[in-house]
Amino acid sequence: MNPKFKRTLVTAALPYANGPVHIGHLAGCYLPSDIYVRYLRSIGHDVKFVCGSDEHGVPITIKAKKENTTPQAVVDKYHKIMGDSFKEFGISFDIYSRTSSKTHHQTASNMFKVMYEKGGFTEQVTEQYYDEAAKQFLADRYIVGTCPNCANPNAYGDQCEKCGSTLNATDLINPKSALSGNKPVLKQTKNWFLPLDKLQPQIKEYLEKHQDWKPNVYGQCKSWLDSGDGLQPRAMTRDLDWGIPVPVEGAEGKVLYVWFDAPIGYISATKELLPNNWEDYWKKDDSRVIHFIGKDNIVFHCIIFPATLMVHGGFNLPDNVPANEFLNLEGDKISTSRNWAVWLHEYLLEFKDKQDVLRYTLCANAPESKDNDFTWKDFQTKNNSELVSIFGNFINRTLVLTHKYYEGKVPTASSYTKEDLLVLEELAKAPDKISKAVEQFKFREALSEWISVARLGNKYLAETEPWKLIKTDEERVKTIMNVALQISCNLAILSEPFLPFTSEKLFKMLNLHPLKWLSAKQTSNVPQGHLINKDELLFSKIEDSDVQVQLDKLQKSKMENEQNKPLEPIKTETSFDDFSKMDIRTATILEAELVPKTDKLLKLILDTGVDKRTVVSGIAQYYKPQNIIGQKVCLLANLAPRKIKGIESQGMILMAENQKGELCFVSPIVNDFENGSSVK
Repeated sequence: MNPKFKRTLVTAALPYANGPVHIGHLAGCYLPSDIYVRYLRSIGHDVKFVCGSDEHGVPITIKAKKENTTPQAVVDKYHKIMGDSFKEFGISFDIYSRTSSKTHHQTASNMFKVMYEKGGFTEQVTEQYYDEAAKQFLADRYIVGTCPNCANPNAYGDQCEKCGSTLNATDLINPKSALSGNKPVLKQTKNWFLPLDKLQPQIKEYLEKHQDWKPNVYGQCKSWLDSGDGLQPRAMTRDLDWGIPVPVEGAEGKVLYVWFDAPIGYISATKELLPNNWEDYWKKDDSRVIHFIGKDNIVFHCIIFPATLMVHGGFNLPDNVPANEFLNLEGDKISTSRNWAVWLHEYLLEFKDKQDVLRYTLCANAPESKDNDFTWKDFQTKNNSELVSIFGNFINRTLVLTHKYYEGKVPTASSYTKEDLLVLEELAKAPDKISKAVEQFKFREALSEWISVARLGNKYLAETEPWKLIKTDEERVKTIMNVALQISCNLAILSEPFLPFTSEKLFKMLNLHPLKWLSAKQTSNVPQGHLINKDELLFSKIEDSDVQVQLDKLQKSKMENEQNKPLEPIKTETSFDDFSKMDIRTATILEAELVPKTDKLLKLILDTGVDKRTVVSGIAQYYKPQNIIGQKVCLLANLAPRKIKGIESQGMILMAENQKGELCFVSPIVNDFENGSSVK
């Protein structure tokens, strides 16, 4: 760690108070930040950990309308659910605040006023969408339409969640109001913009000083700066009635943009935590701020919030923003609207006292550099094969044998063999290995180094076999058990950032007060003659039936969504001339085979009546090659050829897709209709 910094403020992204927390949130932001903070505390560093509910913005108002209640009732409900879940899961915030607090409203309002008085905003009259039926301007999330980049028909006015593109509402094709379903009209309104275009040189200079950031973070920021038009002014106010009122004349009926307001929540939370010395963590040269977030918030934390602080002046800019990628669930994107998620508050009820199993699994599968996947089978394997069979087994054998041979008293190590010394040497190296990985935000690597210590202990006992030696060499067994107990203690120290509940339990079993990180560099933390407590199982096996319950729950959500899934809306109008350019012909499949090293692609040979041609089609999960020989199909024959897995595909088979995502051939009803017939 850079010795320049005497104190660190760690922030975790403020979760929207419009729903509970799920495992994607944990893996992306809250678990890595908690591991990092617990580590800093253990090494004696001055660190504060702040977070809170983000209680403004359109998702809150949408939720309130759906539940036929008020935005305040929504945020009160979910602020409690999220706060309780974080606490029970062991996320060790120093404060969990909320953006509806008086302190936050004052802080955000004052920030805006200072920037306004400095001339930090530009006033612009722009055309924005207005819902004439609802009689209000529409915020970005109240507008839904077709994404101009990927044709997703359900893109929002600020972002397409399918392709990840950042959008303006006016970019959408066929926009509709989420309030009335009507097509909105453009109407003039005045808002205050942060001139990111003028600030680009300062932002670029700031980012160039942080090229050591994670590649996914720095790369995304650089792509924004290097895009054709560079950074563009962004409105910091919105025409809404839920949020912090804009504190300037002529701004009646407007509130602060949620992405102006929310990051300031880190400052207001620090003020609430440390009313007398909060500035030490935000303004002193020997302090640093680190933001833990998910990848969808990179631009706001690395460009917009730093730009806000630059204009305001006097604050330290973020020193690092170690954003993670996304965690998927059972091979599919986590979706709150489809209930395709593992909700933390439900997990805590269904897997009582197994917080550390989920912490371990999520850390081991953390999406640090690319999207990763959580599966219930892997969760079961991580518990049974690693936590139970490696870590738990070593601790259990060590404590059981100590009570069996020495009535629970730590034996004296009379002399060490070369084997003992090598094990103790490896044990003493472990803290530095884990520290290095944690300080580089490589938490998967750090966890792997930690479980290696448990593997070291298991291997040591397996090779020395004290249960056999006790009959012939009691003195040797005393040394072996002493070494095993030192390993156990150091595992308790080093596990605390990752598995805090297990660490606490293990220290109680060893009858020791919790020790700090530097103690793990020693190999004599358990004194001879010390009386340890009885062994308890640290982990229990997770049965197939436990996993099946969770898989069944997900399957139920999937089926319910398929039944309720609306049909895709009719696409935007096209001209007859454009349609007539497509040459669609009837054809027959002569040959079919699976494309090697794929599970979805079939290589087809078609008789088009005009020629025989090869087409690659992604239908393998619905049709077996041998079952479709002779199948009549419709072929888009004049589609430009393209290579797929090294095979030149000359056209496209037309398929119909139902609400379940299943495919079937679009085929002539009359089977003997000759190949090459045109579809008109």
